[in-house]
Amino acid sequence: MDFQSVNRTSMVATCLILGIFIASFTITGATKPIGVCNGRIADNLPSAIDVVNFYTSNGIGKMRLYDPDQATLQALVGANVELILGVPNGDLQSLATPSNANAWVQNNVLAFFPAVKILYIAVGNEIRPNDLEAQYVLPAMQNIYSALVSAGLGDEIKVSTSVEASLLGPSYPPSAGSFSPVASPYMTPVVMFLATTGAPLLANVYPYYGYIGDPQNVRLDYALFTAPGTVIQDGALNYQNMFDAILDSFYSALENAGGANVGIVVSETGWPSAGVESGTVENAGIYYQNVIDHVGNGTPKKPGQAIETYLFAMFDEDLKGPAETELHFGLFSPDKQPKYNLIFS
Repeated sequence: MDFQSVNRTSMVATCLILGIFIASFTITGATKPIGVCNGRIADNLPSAIDVVNFYTSNGIGKMRLYDPDQATLQALVGANVELILGVPNGDLQSLATPSNANAWVQNNVLAFFPAVKILYIAVGNEIRPNDLEAQYVLPAMQNIYSALVSAGLGDEIKVSTSVEASLLGPSYPPSAGSFSPVASPYMTPVVMFLATTGAPLLANVYPYYGYIGDPQNVRLDYALFTAPGTVIQDGALNYQNMFDAILDSFYSALENAGGANVGIVVSETGWPSAGVESGTVENAGIYYQNVIDHVGNGTPKKPGQAIETYLFAMFDEDLKGPAETELHFGLFSPDKQPKYNLIFS
């Protein structure tokens, strides 16, 4: 998650205006395409081995890890957990040099694969076109991909980058989705790379930010999947929730950038349980449960096409900020106590 929440809220709003908790999740990544992000910006979390054991004991079959933390990678050896492995934004410039990318792949991928089930490498998270790191994203992606190809893994591990909805320009209705004039020169070459290599775009999808950015024009029930009927009519397509609308806006943007064959993995989605009026345990629980129940259905634009989705995040992170809400996105408290009555089966 981008920690500059206030800035992102305004940008996303601009884009989007136009039982009892079962101790064991009975879902695995094989039955529903749901994973959970392993955010670690905290000083009170369980150890890496405890975290991995907590994933597996709860039947959570997919993890997103934001950096190649060696303790976590070691703990994942032999675990039945599929992984999005992140390249931190601060490492992108270094990996724009081929030799450094080769060393990164050797140390963080080849040293663990296939004992660690790495599905994707997320080269940077929520880089914006005007960020200093933007110039290094595509070269780093290309170099990491080349290193994987040299190791015979070019088809097994997909290389992508994780983006946020502020890169969209027009996005209402979803069929009009495209990358903004500022983002298009940055994203079009990335999309061409994804189309060529068969990798999906990793997209962080947060109806929460769309809602709090413009609560007078964005309905809460639309953000929470609880609207009783169609909220947006887009030609023959009917939208009852903002999650689908954001995702289909991304699909339209990919098509407009020449990537009609590029899929999307939702690499983050979530709702805070505190810190703002709409950030309540009730709302967050409703949101997470509805995401879990919905992702197997696809979107109006891609009906029946399951949406691989990673919930943000496993635990509350006490060193996040600056917004208070950033401390409250966990499904669990750091002591492993559940915050919601979620049913994953």
